[in-house]
Amino acid sequence: MEVLIAIFFVLYLVSHCSCSRIREAAINLYTFNVMDYGAIGDGLTDDSQAFLKAWSMVCAMKNGAATLKVPPGKTFMLKPLQFSGPCSFSSVHFQLEGDVVAPKSTEAWKGQDSSKWIDFSNVDGLIIDGGGQIDGSGSVWWNSCKVKSCSRPTALSIQNCNNLQLTGTRHLNSARNHISINNSNHTHIFNVTITAPQDSPNTDGIDVSQSSYILIQRSTIATGDDCIAMKSGTSYVNITGITCGPGHGISVGSLGKKGTCQTVEHVHVNNCNFKGADNGMRIKTWPGGCGYARNIKFEHILLTNTKNPIIIDQDYENVQNEDKKQTSEVQISGVTYRCVNGTSNSETAIILNCGAGAGCTDIFMDVVNITSTSSGSNVHASCNNAHGVAASTSPPVSCLSQ
Repeated sequence: MEVLIAIFFVLYLVSHCSCSRIREAAINLYTFNVMDYGAIGDGLTDDSQAFLKAWSMVCAMKNGAATLKVPPGKTFMLKPLQFSGPCSFSSVHFQLEGDVVAPKSTEAWKGQDSSKWIDFSNVDGLIIDGGGQIDGSGSVWWNSCKVKSCSRPTALSIQNCNNLQLTGTRHLNSARNHISINNSNHTHIFNVTITAPQDSPNTDGIDVSQSSYILIQRSTIATGDDCIAMKSGTSYVNITGITCGPGHGISVGSLGKKGTCQTVEHVHVNNCNFKGADNGMRIKTWPGGCGYARNIKFEHILLTNTKNPIIIDQDYENVQNEDKKQTSEVQISGVTYRCVNGTSNSETAIILNCGAGAGCTDIFMDVVNITSTSSGSNVHASCNNAHGVAASTSPPVSCLSQ
């Protein structure tokens, strides 16, 4: 009996070893390292074609999820490029362990779409991870293209990529938005770090538009513009565990520019920290637009030295058009602020600047306590045509029922 047990044990070990080697071989079979396709990784040589060659192999795999591997310890300079689908399998893995960097000259975009650098389009089941860095070399754009209307490239653009997972990556100094998500449902972004100088123009952390069922969690964002912006067509968004600042806060909008009809709804921002941000929780709409921002909740928020902790602005960027003011038609309703605590570095800690029409309706504040950063100073609220209820709220909001 002991001999039989020993034989079976030996057979098990042989079988187990064989399976492990088979699995390892299968992994290697489905992994395409950019170094094998001519990439140099010295941070100076253009490695774009090597990446595209590896991508063509990954996207064509039919028998299982393939991986494009960007190895650690190297920096790959990439000119503007597009990773296009649809791919043959239901999931594709972009394993970014090394770093990628944009060209140090705007001339690389000559004859190209200057609104994008790295673009993924029509790739369902895309997984981007690995802990590597995406460096947009934004300073060359900030210095040469300072006006807001100037076209500058988003570092990572995701379009029509359902079931996206983006995790563990580091994003640095994009010329414009660091990450843009468009027409991509069921997106999960977590454990990312996004960094740009406080004075860098329009360097949003994450922009989301025309997308539903979005989860953004456990990330740190410090930029020159919105940490996260939810733009038209965005719905069912859950944002949790975000540290924001410096930056312009977590924003809904802007909506309704140039009379357009735009919508955002079903947004939940929970357990987030704002540190030294210009704005905290912001909703912004343009005069003359239409649509709505509704069913939005901000809960369990911690503020530290934040300039505008709570702000609804339905006169967004209309200061220069005082003689041509229009009544905003974007309807804001069902907005909740609950368990919001911390400090403001401006005297006006709460701004509810609603339009002259219906205004903002169903605004609810509960357990909101905002004090001044400066010892001995007080803060107050500014309120225009907002309707709702405030309970246990300091500073008091005069136009909300107590």
